Amino acid sequence: MTESLSIEHCGQVLWLLADKALYWPSRRALLVADVHIGKAASYRALHQPVPRGTTEATLARLDALLAAHDCEQLIVLGDFLHARTARAPATLARLQAWRERHENLKIVLIRGNHDRNAGDPPASLGIEVMDEPWLLEPFALQHEPAPHPTHPVLAGHVHPVFVLRGKARQRLRLPCFLIDVQVSLLPAFGEFTGGWEIAPTGSRVYLAGADRVWPV
Repeated sequence: MTESLSIEHCGQVLWLLADKALYWPSRRALLVADVHIGKAASYRALHQPVPRGTTEATLARLDALLAAHDCEQLIVLGDFLHARTARAPATLARLQAWRERHENLKIVLIRGNHDRNAGDPPASLGIEVMDEPWLLEPFALQHEPAPHPTHPVLAGHVHPVFVLRGKARQRLRLPCFLIDVQVSLLPAFGEFTGGWEIAPTGSRVYLAGADRVWPV
C-alpha cells in the first residue's frame, strides 16, 4: 500500500500521499490537482508520438486511493480535462465507466485554466464545478497559487518538482508538496504532466516517490 506522511497545517491534520494526492481526514476528502485527463490523446491529435494508456493509469490510481481511504468526496484543484480534444468519445466512455464505479462519491472540480479551455465535464459525470476560490474552512481551495486575503490556500497549477543533486552531476527530479503559511502546492496527479522546478525559501517541502513521502 502507498505510504503517507501525516502533517499538521493550519490546525488541520493532512496526510500527504506518495501517489501525489492529499487526504484530509476530518473532511473525509481526497484532494488532487492537475489530473489532465486526455492530455496524451490531445498530443496524438497533433500527430506527436506519446504514450498510450495514461487515462486508464490515472483512473486506476484514483481507484486505489479511494479504496484505501475513507472518502466522501474527491476535490480536484483544477485541470481535470486537458483540452477540448480530451473529450474524444473513447476518453469520455472511460470516464463514465469510472464514475459509475463511484456513483456515491461527491466530486467537486475547481476550474483551472485548462478546464476553461476544455469546457466543463459532461453533466452525466455528476461533477460539481465551481470557480475559485472554494472556502472550505480553514482553507481557500484554488487552482492558481495566488494568496487569498483571509484564508491559507491549497492550490495546484505549478506541477512542483524538487531536484536532488548528487555526485558527478547526478540529478533526480521528484514531484513534491510545498507547504507554506500563505500558499501550499500539491504535485500534479496526472500521468503525463511534467513538472516545474521549485527553489523554496522558508517553506516545508515533502518529496513524493518510491511509495513514500519524506521531508527535504
